Amino acid sequence: MIPQIPISGEFKRYSSTASSASSSGAAAANTKEGGGKRTVDAPIVGYWTLFCASMVFGIIVWGGLTRLTESGLSIVEWAPITGAKLPTSDEEWEVEFEKYKQFPEYHKVHIGISIDDFKRIYFMEWFHRNVGRLFGVVYLLPAAYFVSRGMVTRAGTAKIGGLGLLLLGQGAMGWYMVTSGLEKELGERPDAVPRVSQYRLTSHLTLAYLLYAGLSLYGWNIFRANRLLKNKVANPDALRTLLQKPAIVSYRRKVTAATLLVGTTCLSGAMVAGLDAGLIYNEFPMMGLGITPPLSELWNAAFARGDPSAMWRNLTENPATVQLEHRALAMTTFFVLSALWWQGRKLPLPRASRIVLHSMYGLAWLQVALGISTLVNFVPIAYASAHQANSVLLLAAALGVYHTLRPLPRIPL
Repeated sequence: MIPQIPISGEFKRYSSTASSASSSGAAAANTKEGGGKRTVDAPIVGYWTLFCASMVFGIIVWGGLTRLTESGLSIVEWAPITGAKLPTSDEEWEVEFEKYKQFPEYHKVHIGISIDDFKRIYFMEWFHRNVGRLFGVVYLLPAAYFVSRGMVTRAGTAKIGGLGLLLLGQGAMGWYMVTSGLEKELGERPDAVPRVSQYRLTSHLTLAYLLYAGLSLYGWNIFRANRLLKNKVANPDALRTLLQKPAIVSYRRKVTAATLLVGTTCLSGAMVAGLDAGLIYNEFPMMGLGITPPLSELWNAAFARGDPSAMWRNLTENPATVQLEHRALAMTTFFVLSALWWQGRKLPLPRASRIVLHSMYGLAWLQVALGISTLVNFVPIAYASAHQANSVLLLAAALGVYHTLRPLPRIPL
């Protein structure tokens, strides 16, 4: 569950009878019964969005495990309704197993797999899809209720709608990704490995990260607005002035750029995963005899497929090149976050910003350690899964620093 991030702490709280009365009046206006125009979303909407974000986190982690255990192609059909039921009888299992045998992965990856082993990989994919179905229900039904009951603002309704479309797109992209690993051509080409397209895998993960980030920021913003509305932010004018100082504004821009860099690095990791590029050059910092492989390997004409103008494919299809790109991005991200942490120590940041900044820096160290450990140990499932899970937490921390440094809005009463 994603914790609520406070927006101030180094300022002492104050209260008065007048402010309490104003708070009560504002709270009444922000209910359907109050008759006034709602200016902030109800707090329960914030709890709901953060719960949904925590579900997305779990889905991302389980999806990674599904890929790592080579289970993602075990269900060869997309049945949104009937597919929710897990086979129970021997006959039902045999039917599913026979369907699986018609596709390349059975003949090239899980050669001669037993029915019991098939059940294990089938369950991994089935559970992943069913949690996705559950998430759809957890999101769509409360969303409809909150909107119909007037518990969200007009802007909040637009955000909920946008996130809902992102959710639907994520589900569609998931099946589109799976179909890339079921193509018959993968079984006909001797050099082909039945696996999903790294492009579609990265697109699938991109939508998941965007959904996670959108839900998190929306939830945090709701709590922040309600704290302001109820006068629970200590000395908001002083905090507002602080966040508008040129040094803080400049620092916030750097945090924004760094957050985008974190996200880009996470997505480059999806390219590595899609190509199984973590299974080569399992040492660090060297890659073979040097810091980088030979240029002839990084810029190999074989990946251009006979088209001299398509050498760019090395950037996204050559495992050695893709791994080098991820290494470069990862280390660049680490040093950028380290520099931000060092600079932030010298700035008069709000207490909440400092707490999240220190957390982000610690997670950055952990991410590098997990990444190197995963690589040099030939991608054990536990290490690789922890590396992916921590990437989401690192992104959340970067978003948290950005959120706590955003200008403090003025909530109309």
